[in-house]
Amino acid sequence: MKKIKISCADFTFPLLPHDKVLDLIAMLDCEGVDIGLFTGRSHIQAGTEFDRLEEKAKLLQQKATDRGLAIADIYLQLDNDLAKFAINHPDAKKRAYAREQFLKLIEYAQYANAEHITCLPGMAFPDIEPLTDSVQRSYEELHWRVEQVNKTSLSFSIEAHVGSPYTDPKEVVTLVKSVPGLQITLDYTHFVRNGYSQQEADILLPYANHFHARGARPGKLQSSVADNTIDYEKIVQQLKAGNYSGWIGLEYIWIKWEQCNQADTLSETILLRDIILKSLNKSN
Repeated sequence: MKKIKISCADFTFPLLPHDKVLDLIAMLDCEGVDIGLFTGRSHIQAGTEFDRLEEKAKLLQQKATDRGLAIADIYLQLDNDLAKFAINHPDAKKRAYAREQFLKLIEYAQYANAEHITCLPGMAFPDIEPLTDSVQRSYEELHWRVEQVNKTSLSFSIEAHVGSPYTDPKEVVTLVKSVPGLQITLDYTHFVRNGYSQQEADILLPYANHFHARGARPGKLQSSVADNTIDYEKIVQQLKAGNYSGWIGLEYIWIKWEQCNQADTLSETILLRDIILKSLNKSN
């Protein structure tokens, strides 16, 4: 069985220059880095990276390699307002733009020698159309994206998140079953925050090909490890039992949204890393 490896998000440390972030992630003994291409808030963004796509991607790959890091995932978000260029936007021109950027993401990820890419599953537009229409358009757009990625050696998934139409684990299962080949970047915190139990979210484990880990509790998207209610030791054992072969990405974030700037991201990342490593090293 392929060994499960640990990565860390570069957007965990937004106050440091990007080169120092990569240095720090290597110092944390992570084997990989999750790259955020988040327009409006991340260190590197699609608007500048895609302008000189091959050059910028190869530079990123070299920086990671120089530090002994693999690029585990590249996560594309096109605006801080997640609805603005949502893949299922009712405006066809905005959908076309999102497709164009996704094709650039695929090309960029290949030049960067990344293993995986992530995007969002779409949003609801209650002031414009019924939810069923928004969801059906998500299916169509995700089907197209799966087709594009299948032409490459990349793996791909979507992250069901707070604010998306997919906040119930059962709805996420319906989504992935409706789009053949679709998988998920699984983050329990988005479900626990909304009051779903860990056991209810467990139904998503078979569909995960990337994983995000941080502390959370009901009503709180991000918490300290001390206040965390997610049993990551149990999750790791479930992943191992299911022959999971992807990465576990440590994903503490530091932004005002959802009061995620209240955690010491460095200390909490280290504490959670140690819990996950202990569980990975534990015999079944």
